[in-house]
Amino acid sequence: MPFTTLNSRMVEARIAPGQRMFSQRGAMLGYRGDVTFTPNIQGGQGGLGSMLGRRIAGEATPLMTVEGNGTVMFGHGGHHVQVVDLTGDTLYVEADRLLAFDGSLSQGTMFMGAQGGVMGMVRGQVTGQGLFTTTLAGHGSVAVMAHGGVIELPLTPQRPVHVDPQAYVAHRGEVRNRLSTAIGWREMIGRGSGEAFQLELSGQGTVYVQASEEKL
Repeated sequence: MPFTTLNSRMVEARIAPGQRMFSQRGAMLGYRGDVTFTPNIQGGQGGLGSMLGRRIAGEATPLMTVEGNGTVMFGHGGHHVQVVDLTGDTLYVEADRLLAFDGSLSQGTMFMGAQGGVMGMVRGQVTGQGLFTTTLAGHGSVAVMAHGGVIELPLTPQRPVHVDPQAYVAHRGEVRNRLSTAIGWREMIGRGSGEAFQLELSGQGTVYVQASEEKL
């Protein structure tokens, strides 16, 4: 069920009988029709095993199950909202950036070190984003939150992308990440650019970058 963008910080979703959505608790701003909101103890699609895996990984953001017949407006904290439509592929995004997503999507957790080896683990420690990330796969829509809006950067094997780790929001496709350093004598004496760490993403897909280095 696609989202309708109301403005840069609010989206609306149509809920039909037999369908469901998941949203962050407290993300509902208003609704029309006969709609119910219930705490989701399993943390979304994937069952109890998936929920336990996300809790161990620290990726278990409290969710609400949204069902019924009507329309629901979502937003949270005044953050900018970006809608990502998945067509059988996978979105990699931190759980606390998820505003709402289609209940038909399969949710899981991936160890970021598996994508970037030791550097992937270092990335988690340096950026504060953790060693694990949430995955959403299948056909459906996802609304993610960011500071200052989001830009989509296409990624090809011939053209890797370097971003500030704090500005990274999410990615999709066959993408690998590696934390690179630019520490030289200027950084050591405090005369560098201030961009000592860069996240290098390579492969085929799309990278979502926010217009801020601030965490949610």
